[in-house]
Amino acid sequence: MNSYLGSIIKQFEYYKSLGDKTFAQLSFEEMQWQSDEDSNNISIIAKHIVGNMLSRWTNFLNEDGEKEWRNRDDEFINSYNTKEEIIASWESGWSCLFKAITPLETVDLERIIYIRNQSHTVTEAINRQLAHYSYHIGQMVFLGKLLKGKDWESLSIPKGDSSKYNTNKFSKEKGRRHFTDDL
Repeated sequence: MNSYLGSIIKQFEYYKSLGDKTFAQLSFEEMQWQSDEDSNNISIIAKHIVGNMLSRWTNFLNEDGEKEWRNRDDEFINSYNTKEEIIASWESGWSCLFKAITPLETVDLERIIYIRNQSHTVTEAINRQLAHYSYHIGQMVFLGKLLKGKDWESLSIPKGDSSKYNTNKFSKEKGRRHFTDDL
């Protein structure tokens, strides 16, 4: 389970980096683009992720993950005025998450916490949030790629480079490494 804790932190860092790299390629105006009034743009998706993070990870071992002060519906109203505001908010959410999970120990993983009065082990809650954030960050990456078209800088193995990538990986000794170590 110690390897789980280390791995989960690396997984969250990886998904944060995908969001960071998406933001870096986009202007504020691009982050505001939405296909229609009922769809979410990148800044709204980021705002929702941050709202969820602050609610779930603030005092998460002792309080329900759905805080009374959270206004989830407000997360879907675009209120950012600059790209810097989006990034500052994004960083606050991730800071809250890492502050909560970094000190965890193996014994904590079977503790019961609640989200909307539904019990979860800490492990289940972490997995739930990892899946939730990766789902939404994937949406942000897809929108970024759609908006930038040919100017998009790939965040994974670029098309046509799989053989080159695999040759590099297989040229190394077998060993225990996390897939994010080379990123």
